[in-house]
Order: sequence, then structure tokens, then C-alpha cells
Amino acid sequence: MTKILRIDSSIKGPASVTRKLADSITAHIGGEVIARDATQIPLIDGTWIGAAYTPADQRNDAQRDTLALSDELIAELKAADVVVIGAPIYNFGVTGPLKAWIDQICRVGETFRYTDAGPEGLVPAKRVIVAYASGGVPLGSGPDLASAYIKQVLAFVGLTDVTFVAAEGVAMGEAEAIARAEDQIKGLAA
Repeated sequence: MTKILRIDSSIKGPASVTRKLADSITAHIGGEVIARDATQIPLIDGTWIGAAYTPADQRNDAQRDTLALSDELIAELKAADVVVIGAPIYNFGVTGPLKAWIDQICRVGETFRYTDAGPEGLVPAKRVIVAYASGGVPLGSGPDLASAYIKQVLAFVGLTDVTFVAAEGVAMGEAEAIARAEDQIKGLAA
């Protein structure tokens, strides 16, 4: 059975367009879904950085506790066959909750390492589908600061098979934007 890791990052709860799209994507793919609401993930801080850059065999109990959620999120990511990310666009970029998830899963020695040739991703290859929704910022346009960032950070940890499903122009017609995105979902390989 396909294991799907679903990351929701909208602060709009059930009114979220990306949550609706993620519902459709996960139903289309089928399988076991592990859902993670990124709005519940804390931001990293100096204590987190100190713990993350302390070698695992030298961490104290407090540092292990600090990294416990990050360890769990990384394990979910590595265990998934497919990742579905809900990425609403707020002020041209990703949401704070999505950035919090990204920061928790980007860990040296766990999801990437530095080499003489540059950073190398350590997450096993898998498919990523991003449910993109914006009020009026078209995917890939100049003002879209989110999609290139998402692709870059996913590639940084080793994930390069990234597909976007876009509900663009939600502010000008939500139902129509969702319908166009639903057509894109129907075209995805299950």
C-alpha cells in the first residue's frame, strides 16, 4: 500500500483551498495517509540549532528532547512513498507553517550533508505533489516566490520529482480556480 505523507500549511482550516486539493490528490493516489498539520509545528530557534549541530552521540537529554519532533518529521518524510504538500501563497511566498516544517526537516547529517562537490540530499527519492493556491499570483510568474523556493529546498534534501497542481486566481473566482486544479489532479498518474 502506498504511504502518503500529507503536509497542510494553511491557517484557514476547513476553508483552505489547498486542504481541499490535498484531499482530492490523496484520494486520487490512494493509500495510507499520514497527515501533518504544519500550523502545529514550532519555529526553530538557537537552542534547536545548537542541538542539531551537536553530534548525535554527544547530545544531552535536553538536546534530544529539542530535536524529538524534528526526528519524527524526518522519519515520516523518509518513510513516505509520496509527499503531498498544501502550499497556499501568502504575500508571494510560502506560509510560516510550511517554512516551520521545512526548517524542522532540513538537518545536516539527517536529510542532507555537505561534500566537496556541495550539498547532497539524503532523503530517498520519491514523488512530491504540491497543491498550490493563490489569490492572484500565477504559478511560475515573477511575483511567485514560493514555487522556486519549494523546488529548491526539496532538491536540497534529495527530492527532485516535484509536480505542482495550481489553483490560481482564487480571489477572482474560487470555484473556477478549484475546478481547473481538479482537472490537473485527474491528469496525475495514480
